Amino acid sequence: MSEGTDLKELKRRMDGAIAAFKSDIASLRTGRASANILDPVTIEAYGSRMPLNQVANITVPEPRMLSVSVWDKSMVGAVERGIRESNLGLNPIIDGQNLRIPLPELNEERRRSLVKVAHEYAEKAKVAIRHVRRDGMDGLKKAEKDGDIGQDEGRSLSERVQKMTDETISDIDRLLVDKEKEIMQV
Repeated sequence: MSEGTDLKELKRRMDGAIAAFKSDIASLRTGRASANILDPVTIEAYGSRMPLNQVANITVPEPRMLSVSVWDKSMVGAVERGIRESNLGLNPIIDGQNLRIPLPELNEERRRSLVKVAHEYAEKAKVAIRHVRRDGMDGLKKAEKDGDIGQDEGRSLSERVQKMTDETISDIDRLLVDKEKEIMQV
């Protein structure tokens, strides 16, 4: 195991887990509007399912309102149907070639359930990071066993891998706390 490349690879994989976590929590609905809320929405368009952002522009004109400007007028009905069927609890209002989507206030129960979902996403990310750590440690043990690295170097590298893991998990925890505050903010 060459010290530089494999540690960089482990760091890259851990950063990938953080990026996936950020993407997951960005789609969670908070008290204010965000275009990311509509990321999971797919539309039946031109004979296949397409992400909403490939058939329309999504903007946030007001804190509690989303605006979807459909590019092809014939797709307005399909876009509206896709948003309604997305289980996001949103009811779009058709306004010509645009759809206005008012975001209702989140009640306390819904906020708590969103926090639980955020915790699930965080745990999933932590598990992914621990898998990366395990892969790194296994690689170190194998390299040490094969005689590619000495015991001292192996111990030093394993401490660096553990430190990297701890830092990455604390980053996840920090992001989770921030998202939790954002969700619970009334």
